[in-house]
Amino acid sequence: MLPLVTMKTLLRAKCFWRLAIPGSVRELHKDYRIVPPQNFSNYESMKQEFKLETPEYFNFAKDILDQWTNMEKAGKRPSNPAFWWINGNGEEVRWSFEELGSLSRKFANILTEACALKRGDRVIVILPRIPEWWLANVACLRTGTVLIPGTTQLTQRDILYRLQSSKAKCIITDEVLAPAVDAVASKCENLHSKLIVSQKPKDGWGNLKEMMKQASDNHTCVKTKHDEMMAIYFTSGTSGTPKMTGHTHSSFGLGLSVNGRFWLDLTPSDVMWNTSDTGWAKSAWSSIFSPWIQGACVFAHYLPRFEPTSIFQTLSEFPITVFCSAPTAYRMLIQNDMTSYKFKSLKHCVSAGEPINPEVTEQWRNRTGLDIYEGYGQTETVLICGNFKGMKIKSGSMGKPSPAFDVKILDINGNVLPPGEEGDIGIQVLPNRPLGLFAHYIDNPTKTVSTLRGNFYITGDRGYMDEDGYFWFVARSDDIILSSGYRIGPFEVESALIEHPAVAEAAVVSSPDPIRGEVVKAFIVLSHDYKSHDQEQLKKEIQEHVKKITAPYKYPRKVEFIQELPKTISGKIKRNELRKKEWEMI
Repeated sequence: MLPLVTMKTLLRAKCFWRLAIPGSVRELHKDYRIVPPQNFSNYESMKQEFKLETPEYFNFAKDILDQWTNMEKAGKRPSNPAFWWINGNGEEVRWSFEELGSLSRKFANILTEACALKRGDRVIVILPRIPEWWLANVACLRTGTVLIPGTTQLTQRDILYRLQSSKAKCIITDEVLAPAVDAVASKCENLHSKLIVSQKPKDGWGNLKEMMKQASDNHTCVKTKHDEMMAIYFTSGTSGTPKMTGHTHSSFGLGLSVNGRFWLDLTPSDVMWNTSDTGWAKSAWSSIFSPWIQGACVFAHYLPRFEPTSIFQTLSEFPITVFCSAPTAYRMLIQNDMTSYKFKSLKHCVSAGEPINPEVTEQWRNRTGLDIYEGYGQTETVLICGNFKGMKIKSGSMGKPSPAFDVKILDINGNVLPPGEEGDIGIQVLPNRPLGLFAHYIDNPTKTVSTLRGNFYITGDRGYMDEDGYFWFVARSDDIILSSGYRIGPFEVESALIEHPAVAEAAVVSSPDPIRGEVVKAFIVLSHDYKSHDQEQLKKEIQEHVKKITAPYKYPRKVEFIQELPKTISGKIKRNELRKKEWEMI
């Protein structure tokens, strides 16, 4: 069972969390497995029962993590680590909730004493998947400082932009990025503390490993109000400079309970592995809040590069029960031989970040016997829509609205559209603003206001809802292609393209045309076995293939083969960059 304080905080008394022992796995045929939900009966009951309380004061470290420590001490939690880290070279770290608490309190004392940080001060953390990243997250919670994560792929210019925009007073990084920080630090008047995770000392930097040896673990967690700023996430946007998205202690700390309890369906016996980069909100989703709300073990692999073999070996050798990765990663995985690997503990696979193509989910199912449960959300939100256990999965659909939100398809005036009609995906925020939504864009009230239309927050994505209540992603609003009066979303065309064996990756954008105004153009990365084929013949073959898979008017009239697709540092395709090049040639 969950800690009593957690239950009171997260749900009304009538909505007890059902942490049932996992049911037996039922075989549909030789390889396919259906695992029943552990925390709910079905989608309808989930929607009816879920209700979040919003307490005046809330701090995830005190009200969730420390309560799990108490449960652990009382012998009321399975002997599962709270945190389990490997680096692929034999090194391994396992912490209980008690050990996580002690170490994070030491880190908290370093922030308040050595760094002289006060509640509300901002801390940029740019670290790879190493244990100190998790400690930094919890230490910021304990001290009331505002965490700002960044990916290790940031350049010197990126770091300067983030330091200046956020007015951060402290930065924590490793010896790889420390020189880039030093190169721009003189231009950042607010920055006064620098911590480095390194075995070697560096002038001007506090050495975190050495400081941790001397720090006391006697620290009292600050009493934060639920609506105080907890973290700022720079969006990876495909256009313009990144926005600072502000989340409060409750928007993620409480709001992400919907992810952990329902979409991930976690219990204290589960081991959850999320491969997301530490710089993105998805790591907050599935490497911090969602699993630890449920008392599950967070599994982490250092994994400096995405290597399919390392993924397969890890899933085979460790008792990972829930696996989360981006669609791009699943696409890479299915292009490799998996026959020699058995994922004996794995029972639930999820994906988020961008739409996942039906061909990918089908191949994954055929090879592992497990479905991929797609989820849809944003840096600004918790789970908006999802495929949940016990639900029929419609291939290519985002699933149904999560219990956290009232999701609708809207027209330009904010009117709700009927099933089957395409429009803007919106979340009702008036008269009652839902808990799992960001507070605002920091220092950008104009942008914040622009996301509102009537009583709804507009996600910026286009989609439609079918007669059964399933939501379908069409495109980002600015990715829609208008050709000869037809509206064409790139995702459906891209999904059709990658069903052809010659296509490893594809991106679809609009291209100018003197007759039709604009037409569909496909940028294609060829599979290795097809790189030497006649490209003109291959182009015609792929075009005919798309005509058979989807409506003929959607086929790419233009095709260009390229070595790689332009992507953001979070792995999302930069369609805007491809589109801009096409239209600049007019």
